Amino acid sequence: MTTLYLVRHGETEENASQILQGHLPGHLSERGREQLHALHDELLSIPFDAVLCSDLQRCVDSAAILLEGRNIPLTYTPLLRERDWGSLTGASIPVLKTSPFPADVETVEAMLQRAQRFLRLMHEQHDGQTVLVVSHGLFCRALRAAHSGRPMAEIDRMQNATFRVIQI
Repeated sequence: MTTLYLVRHGETEENASQILQGHLPGHLSERGREQLHALHDELLSIPFDAVLCSDLQRCVDSAAILLEGRNIPLTYTPLLRERDWGSLTGASIPVLKTSPFPADVETVEAMLQRAQRFLRLMHEQHDGQTVLVVSHGLFCRALRAAHSGRPMAEIDRMQNATFRVIQI
């Protein structure tokens, strides 16, 4: 059995401004850095065998804080990226709540398929290990939905710099 600690990156300036980041790099806010330092201390006693991290900058920066003082193998992967919002990337979230999504937005089905690929990879390459996974809010929901077989709408939203544990 593989134990995954799914972590959502720390708060970004774009989160605070309600900007849809998607594949934008994102910039950790001071609050985000504080959140991550607190989470670092909370996770310090857990002996992680590996860390897998989204290759987007807000996750890269979050992982750097979470791994301070630790020597754990770290791998960046685009499999853990946030949903690709296509032409909506950079838009104001409140404005989007009343608009239909254009065709270039990554579908929920595509996200769930990507999540399944990641979970299979974890089972194949990290069987029996405890792995820290640094990703994004919506994609962490996709991972948890793919793991549980439940619709994403039934999966609770993660706040910045929080974690959930799943076992595969």
